[in-house]
Amino acid sequence: MTEFLTMISNLVWGPPTLILIVGTGLYLTFRIGFYQFSSLPYALKLAFTKNQDHTSEGDISHFQSLMTALAATIGTGNIAGVATAVVLGGPGAVFWMWVTALVGMATKYSEAILAVKYRVVGENGQMAGGPMYFIEKGLGWKWLAVLFALFGSVAAFGIGSSVQSNSVAAAVESSFGLNPWITGIILTIFTALVILGGIKSIGRVTSYFVPIMAVFYVAGGLAIILMNIDILPSALGLIFTDAFTGQAVAGGAIGAVIRWGVARGVFSNEAGMGSAPIAAAAAKTDHPGRQALISMTGTFLDTIVVCSITGITLVMGGLYIGNGDLTGAALTTETFDALLPGGGWIVTIGIILFAYSTVLGWAYYGEKCFEYLFGNKSITAYRVVYTLTVLVGAGMNLGLVWTIADIFNALMAIPNLIGLIALSGVVVASTKEFKKIREQEKVESQKGTDVTL
Repeated sequence: MTEFLTMISNLVWGPPTLILIVGTGLYLTFRIGFYQFSSLPYALKLAFTKNQDHTSEGDISHFQSLMTALAATIGTGNIAGVATAVVLGGPGAVFWMWVTALVGMATKYSEAILAVKYRVVGENGQMAGGPMYFIEKGLGWKWLAVLFALFGSVAAFGIGSSVQSNSVAAAVESSFGLNPWITGIILTIFTALVILGGIKSIGRVTSYFVPIMAVFYVAGGLAIILMNIDILPSALGLIFTDAFTGQAVAGGAIGAVIRWGVARGVFSNEAGMGSAPIAAAAAKTDHPGRQALISMTGTFLDTIVVCSITGITLVMGGLYIGNGDLTGAALTTETFDALLPGGGWIVTIGIILFAYSTVLGWAYYGEKCFEYLFGNKSITAYRVVYTLTVLVGAGMNLGLVWTIADIFNALMAIPNLIGLIALSGVVVASTKEFKKIREQEKVESQKGTDVTL
């Protein structure tokens, strides 16, 4: 069974799917006129300003929506996934992760625009949106919307809860010798306290928790890089040269460099999977374009910032060469330790924080998919089962569950990408409309400045 599912996983995450994901990002990048680049400074300012929109329709603020999405995306993939990419694809894989993120910003921007535009008010009075809603309402393809919701609700039990709690339990047992079941019980309690309160509770917790964990890891990684600044230029040079030669991979397989860079980049930032727009749909916003800009910063922060810390450090350390079975989180830990005595603790603590945040973010994604399929009354039951899978996952060998989760993640992406391509005209129209609003805001702001002067 494991071999069969591994074959299916390799198939659904093979070149066709990766080409579809990156190709969709490129297509949308051209259609919106490279807007993700020109608007990035404004988007970051909008995301982190203290003056959040509290008057428009929605359940949580711009910032809370972004932090909920980042809670789900910044996970073990930023530590273990990057290490796997470097081992199997070579240093050049880091470059292709960056490329994937840059075009992925256009994908996540488009996902969020459609999620907000086609969102609905649910039976409980809260916003509900995401690919299942924009596929049904925008295209009228109810069957495809149901497939996405089905894949999403099942994927959450794997990538969202059980495999994350397993990662935390393994890290705690390795570092502190604590029994995995005890870790599981503690993690389950903390999870229940947050997710049983719904999106407002999740938004409040992640808005405090996610910035702290991200700053901790990035600051620790930057400290290691700066303390070894003399080898940074050669490491960066190796990343760029290997990206186009593949010399670090046996036989100079450039295809392997691109494949693993793209695959792990997508796995890390989730651009194209359709998960993040579910959180975007809950945001208080006056226009889909405004929330879309904020949502796309999640891809930038996840990959260009957090994954880069891991990738550059791994290449600087050089332990990925000829170390046999040393890969994943273990490789990242050993590398941080080699460059800074005690640096492995940064990785250990990072894994614990990142994995727990993913549990919280995916809890919301899964429940909204389940709500779409079975209605508002099903939410409580889903939350209870989801919480229990956190406990079960902590004490089990989840190799098979990881594989199943990978499969369902890919299956989520396909309906979402079809919807994005088919509704790209709506994205373009909404973007043009928002650009006019931005121009008017600039004019009014200038008038206000003139009056003040």
